[in-house]
Amino acid sequence: MNRVLALVEGKTEQLFIRQVLAPYLAPTGCYITARIAGDPGHKGGNARWRRVERDLLGLAKQDRLSDLTTMFDLYALPGDWPGQSEVREKRLKGEAAAIHIESAIHASLTEKLDGYNGARFVPHIQLHEFEALLFSDPDQLAQQTGRGHAVAPHAEQYERIVHECGSCEQIDGSFDTAPSRRIKAIAPGYDKIVDGLRVAQRIGIDRMRERCPHFDDWIRRLLALAH
Repeated sequence: MNRVLALVEGKTEQLFIRQVLAPYLAPTGCYITARIAGDPGHKGGNARWRRVERDLLGLAKQDRLSDLTTMFDLYALPGDWPGQSEVREKRLKGEAAAIHIESAIHASLTEKLDGYNGARFVPHIQLHEFEALLFSDPDQLAQQTGRGHAVAPHAEQYERIVHECGSCEQIDGSFDTAPSRRIKAIAPGYDKIVDGLRVAQRIGIDRMRERCPHFDDWIRRLLALAH
């Protein structure tokens, strides 16, 4: 059995871990909890590295017996994060950018924690935001966002986006075409927390893992901590 402390970007990620990911991992002996970066009561959405680093260091020092992970969006990730300058210089995109930043924040954190076992820290940068996971099942996404009508056309539109981009995680992170904005363009009433979490629960982690390789790699690394 092992405990994993997750530092996350906002309320959606916290509830996703609590309501969807935690029940999935628990039968394996991996128990994960999540807190939002920032001061108590903070709703997230402003993930400056100084604040995130402070929280990660605090969690690692307070509970050295627990493992540590993160869930932050690559989309709009502040430029002060470790690895971001190299991402810009090398023009890294998508998964290559996420992996580079994950490696950089892992190195930065373990360097500042004397005697800390780096294997206990499994950082994750989500491609490109939480909503990419919802595209893993266009039918379920359409059922929730269609509000009882136009379900089939919505499903076709969502599937077309995945096809055109190449995969769920390749839906890019520009201002107008990020996953959440693409959903809102089809279903203006989409609510990130209410609709997003309901769709995630209906889809399930296994389906997300099938269609989202970078997300799947994160889950595999978390599961490995329990063994």
